[in-house]
Amino acid sequence: MKRISHIILVVIVVLLSTNTKAQVSIFQPGDYNDGIYEKENATNRRYIPYTHLREGDVMWEKRTWRRIDMREKTNQPLYYPTQIVVSRFSFLQLLLKYILNGQIMAFSDEEFQVPYEKSAIRDKLVLREDSAEQELFDKDGNSFMTMVAGSIDSTWIYELFQNIEVKEDWFFDKQKSVLEVRILGLGINALKKGKEDLGPINAFWVYFPACRPFFAKHEVYNTKNDSERRTFEDIFWKRQFASVVYKETNVYDREIQNYTKGLDALLESDRIKGDIFKWEHDLWHF
Repeated sequence: MKRISHIILVVIVVLLSTNTKAQVSIFQPGDYNDGIYEKENATNRRYIPYTHLREGDVMWEKRTWRRIDMREKTNQPLYYPTQIVVSRFSFLQLLLKYILNGQIMAFSDEEFQVPYEKSAIRDKLVLREDSAEQELFDKDGNSFMTMVAGSIDSTWIYELFQNIEVKEDWFFDKQKSVLEVRILGLGINALKKGKEDLGPINAFWVYFPACRPFFAKHEVYNTKNDSERRTFEDIFWKRQFASVVYKETNVYDREIQNYTKGLDALLESDRIKGDIFKWEHDLWHF
């Protein structure tokens, strides 16, 4: 009887050890997800192509330039995170990722005629001119002085990224009888600092239609619901950002700040927005 009990005990121990080994071997490296389910919605998203537009169908058109200020609370989902996070990107981190990979082309002008080399974009990341003289030693132990250039700071986005410029066309399509807007380009403005404050500069421009396939695959933080995050494509498509118009097409080709300042400039910006709305409203007025 004791022998049978001993055999049963041995069998139980073997079975338990086998189950433990099986349970341990279920998870392999790379199977540990940061979440309770696999997010497939954003990664498999495809952008919606623009409908074909004939020149003869455009009854009215107005070009405007907007500025999205990163200091505004509405725009903070585009601005953050400022450090590298695996689960999501800030708008600027996303752009730089694909520009440096060669999948998005950066331009020095808003007409998209002069492209930047990737090396030039890397040079622009060194926005701090903090080069300094440093003492180094050769293999024999002799000291010598050399100039060490400023390195790329991982927090430069937080400190220097100022705003996004949006170049867009408003138009009325008489074929569909709707007023639409299409973004043509996005410009990145940063604050260049060195021994003295050099003020805001335009770092580069990107062609928006070429960025849409990549914007559609990356999520933007949703303050209300983590399971319903929009993509960067949704943010621009649905106009979920706060902006100020700083220029419209005019005979002088000048910005608002060139002929008015302060509160008057904000009122002028609102006037331009209101004129676009009134044009559509008066079209259907009976």
